[in-house]
This record gives sequence, C-alpha cells and structure tokens, in this order.
Amino acid sequence: MAGGKEHRYAAKVVWTGAVEGPTRDYKTYSRAHRIEIAGKPPIEGSADPAFLGDASRHNPEDLLVASLSACHMLWYFHLCAVKGVAVTAYEDDAVGTMVEASGPGDPRGRMTEVILRPRVTITAASDPETARGLHERAHHECYIANSMNFPVRCEPEIVVETVMLA
Repeated sequence: MAGGKEHRYAAKVVWTGAVEGPTRDYKTYSRAHRIEIAGKPPIEGSADPAFLGDASRHNPEDLLVASLSACHMLWYFHLCAVKGVAVTAYEDDAVGTMVEASGPGDPRGRMTEVILRPRVTITAASDPETARGLHERAHHECYIANSMNFPVRCEPEIVVETVMLA
C-alpha cells in the first residue's frame, strides 16, 4: 500500500502438547498450543475436533470467524458514533464454512464463506435506516474482511429501543 501507515502485530505460538509425546503418528500427537501476545492473557488452542483437536480449546477456524466479527463490530461502532447512531446492545452470531479437499488434485481445504449476523439495538432517537446502511460501510472498512479471499457477508438485524411512557 503506497504511502499508507504500516502496523505490525506479533504473536508467539507455543506447542504445549509436546509433553504428551512427539509427532510420530497423526492420530496420537497432541494439538494443544498456547497463543501468546505480549501484555495480554494467553489463548489456549488446539485443532478443531474434526482434526483430532480438543473441543474445549479455541481453534484457528473459530478465531478467524471471531476476528472478522470483532473487526466489523469495531468499525461499525466507529461509524455509528460519527453518524449519530447510538448503539445500546450488539451481538453477532457469526458462522464460517470450511470445505475440505475432496480428492486428488483438489486444492487443500479452505474457508468458503463467513456470514456475520449482528443484532444491533439502537436508541429510539437513532435512525434505523442509517444504522442498517452503516453495516455495508463497516464491511468495506474492515481490514480483516479486506484481506480474505472468500466472501464475508453481513445480515444485520436492527432493533429500536422502545420508549416507556410513565
């Protein structure tokens, strides 16, 4: 990116499963690992259970979906603040789809789509159409979504708070 500001991010991944033995056999080695980022709590990781991982730990696919959702949310909040939309609640039930290679000559498995499903509650004084439209702009601003080679779709739901009269 010519002339753009550059940001760097560092993460250390440590295989903690080595204590259970070396990688001699695909079915028996541990996928346990720890993601360390300076100054932040560690994240305990593993592979997806479909790939012999520990279901109680985060896997890379989950973290990718979560990263897309969080990036979208943060851009959305920024845009809402600028445009006068007051958000009082936000939840996203994001889902990603990965397809494994099906045969010889096929490319390796890959993510094929992520769908963001944010449910946003705004104040009665906020404009719901503006709130809805800002999702499209947030999608185009999200650094992580811009880095993906698969579709990232957003299906927002806007809820307007009701005003209770005394």
